[in-house]
Amino acid sequence: MDQERYSIIFSSVTGNTKLLADALRETLPKDVCDYFGASENAPTDSQLLYVGFWTDKDKGNADSATLALLQKLRNKKLFLFGTAGFGISEAYFRKVLDRVRESVDASNTIVGEYMCQGKMPQAVKERYLKMKAQPEHPANLDALIENFDRALPHPDAADLERLKESVLK
Repeated sequence: MDQERYSIIFSSVTGNTKLLADALRETLPKDVCDYFGASENAPTDSQLLYVGFWTDKDKGNADSATLALLQKLRNKKLFLFGTAGFGISEAYFRKVLDRVRESVDASNTIVGEYMCQGKMPQAVKERYLKMKAQPEHPANLDALIENFDRALPHPDAADLERLKESVLK
């Protein structure tokens, strides 16, 4: 039986989602890969598309380039994968994925999903620390700094392994 042709299309500002895309590339058969790369102007001829995104924390949704791509797709099989700097729970990931799904046309079939936490740029922590130096700072600032530190090693080897397992199911 012939294997289905696929593409891995992703958006990655900090490199976190690219790490996931690279793990997919290592896991899947290379001879049936049509495209591996950025979501802007990506060809969408493959029947199976692995679509990766980073989470825009202000919107709690995928980045705008990924959402624009998803809105154009019709009659495809989709595996959605992404990273979120503020993602510390499966419930948060579920909310993000639910929002992402809203941009997917009903003619498409979502064949799988995966999300994990991703490290944030150092500028984020610096901004938090500047805010903390102010007498009137947000009450949740210590929790935000703690989350920043917890996100630093992600995606880690365990995150990548879980992604590979979810794709091979």
